[in-house]
Amino acid sequence: MADSKPAAAEDDVDPAIREFQRITARDYARHSNGVDIDTATRRLIAEKVRAPWREGGPAMAQSTDIEIFSGLRLRIHRPQAAAPGRALIYLHGGGWVMFSLDTHDRLMREYAARSKTVVVGVDYSLAPEARYPRALDEVASAVNWVAKGNLGPGFENAKIILGGDSAGANLSVAAAMRARDEGKRAADGLLLNYGAFDSQERASHARFDGDDYMLTREEMAGFWAAYTDGLAPEDSLYARPLQNNVEGLPPTFMCIAECDILLDENTEMAKKLRAAGVDVTEKIYAGATHSFLEAVSTSSLANTAIDDASNWLKRF
Repeated sequence: MADSKPAAAEDDVDPAIREFQRITARDYARHSNGVDIDTATRRLIAEKVRAPWREGGPAMAQSTDIEIFSGLRLRIHRPQAAAPGRALIYLHGGGWVMFSLDTHDRLMREYAARSKTVVVGVDYSLAPEARYPRALDEVASAVNWVAKGNLGPGFENAKIILGGDSAGANLSVAAAMRARDEGKRAADGLLLNYGAFDSQERASHARFDGDDYMLTREEMAGFWAAYTDGLAPEDSLYARPLQNNVEGLPPTFMCIAECDILLDENTEMAKKLRAAGVDVTEKIYAGATHSFLEAVSTSSLANTAIDDASNWLKRF
C-alpha cells in the first residue's frame, strides 16, 4: 500500500480519520519497502500496522479463546454485567484475505462493553488458501455452536446477532441468507459495517479510489479474485449478497462510510432491504473512510458509530 498523497485543501475526510489513514499508509509503506510482497508477508505486515490501534480499550470480565468443530477458533469476550441471552458473533474484515481476531480485538471489546453483549469472534479461514464457501461454512458452525447454548447458563435460547466489517459484513448477511434458504437457525439481527456486497464496481469506486482513502479499486478487485476466482455465479450464490434475495432477513443496522469505494453498494443494500420489508437502521458517517471504526482510540466519529450500533444491539 503506497504512502498517502497530500490532502487537498478541501479535504472530505474527517481530520482524525485522515490522521489514521496517513499513519497506516506510512506504516504499510515502511514495512513493505515499496516492493511487491506475497500474501503471507502482507498478512504479517497488516498485523504489525494494526497492532497499535487494537491496544487499550475496555477490560473484559473474561476473554477466552476456544476451538470448536475441526479446530475452528473462537474468541469470547464477556463484559462486566453482561446482558443474559444476547450474543454478537463478529466477523473481522480484511477482504477474506487478511486480518484476524487480534486486529479486531479492541473493536469487539468496545461492542461488548458498550452494549453489555457477549461477543464471539470467529477466526475463519482466509483466501486464497480457503476460497468460497469455506469461511461461510465456518460461520454457520459458529452460529450453530452458540445456538446450542454453549455460551453457558442463560444462553440456551440466546438472541444471536451476526456482524462484521467489510468482508465480515459480507459473510454475515450471506450466512443469514443461506440459513433462511436451508430452514436452519438464522440470526436475529445483522450488524453490517461498510460491507462488500457485490463485485461489480459503481460510481463510488472511482470517486473514492486512490491513496487518500483506505481501500482502492485494485485492492478490492484482488480480494474478490482471491475469494471467488474460477467460480460461476450459480456456484457462488451467497458471495454477492446484493444480487441475492433479501426477503425475510432480520432487523439490520448498517454503518456506512461516506468516503469509501463501497459507499454505493451499501446504500443500495439498505434500499433493497427496506423495499423487502426488512427493519433497517442506516447511518452514513460523513468524513468516514473504510476501516474507520479501527480508529476508535483517537476518533470521536468512530466512537459515535460504535455507540450507535451498541445502542441498537440493546434492543435484542
